[in-house]
Amino acid sequence: MAKHVAILYGGWSAERAVSLASGKACCGALEDLGYKVTPIDVQPDIATVLQAVAPDVVFNALHGRVGEDGTIQGLLEVLRIPYTHSGVLASALAMQKDKAKMVMAAAGIPVPQGKVVNRLEAAKSHVLPAPYVIKPVNEGSSVGVIIVREDRSHPPQELTREDWAFGEKVLVESYVAGRELTCAVMGDRALGVIDIQPATGVFYDYDAKYVKGGSIHVLPAEIKPNIYQKVQELALTAHQALGCRGISRADLRYDDTPGGTGELVVLEVNTQPGMTETSLVPELAAHAGYSFGELVQWMVEDATCNR
Repeated sequence: MAKHVAILYGGWSAERAVSLASGKACCGALEDLGYKVTPIDVQPDIATVLQAVAPDVVFNALHGRVGEDGTIQGLLEVLRIPYTHSGVLASALAMQKDKAKMVMAAAGIPVPQGKVVNRLEAAKSHVLPAPYVIKPVNEGSSVGVIIVREDRSHPPQELTREDWAFGEKVLVESYVAGRELTCAVMGDRALGVIDIQPATGVFYDYDAKYVKGGSIHVLPAEIKPNIYQKVQELALTAHQALGCRGISRADLRYDDTPGGTGELVVLEVNTQPGMTETSLVPELAAHAGYSFGELVQWMVEDATCNR
């Protein structure tokens, strides 16, 4: 009998739209493979719904808070339902960017210099020499990210808005010029490296990530072989240091600008990478020889709990 897979998607985070697209794509692929699939748009009654549905496995296609910060993972552990992606601790740790940076740095992984401050403090005066980056400590998909350029005389005042929805604490980091690189890890194997080039502007923002044509993906990245290999090594080391399992994706910056520093740093590890038609992990898996269906099937068969 085919496994019964519940696909969790939607939810109520700032990344709901992306999650809906990821869930729809994965649902179609698993149905084509012969799995019994129940899609669930996650709401606060998810525990009751899951007990009624009684799936063999949960495919977690949620993004953002609750879905990838250890919350839903903890619930699935309590219900003892195997699930895809990382467990409770790795999910919570990777989502909390400042804590994840501490763990990665302790493992010898280069990370950007920075500090956590109150958003109003960051709006009052420059807390780092420009250029620098301000980002929420626990959001994804570049939501709430602000780049402060050298020519900006005052810090960003949008941080003072009453409808600021990304928490009172922000992570302020030195800006690393150059390329935006990303590398996925599948189990214990680092896949290829993509050089992400926004179609417009210089920042890989939300639209560049999810609007078709918003970015150019160069795969394999046209960088020196030793740098390519180093990116793969760092992605795998970060995956292991944070305790991730299944699929993860590391985002990095590499300064190969003329006269640049040559700096290569890991920005963060995403334990719930997007699975949409414009997403990076399916593209990296295809480059490694896995169709989209084979990728999601591997994720379902890799699912576990109590780890």
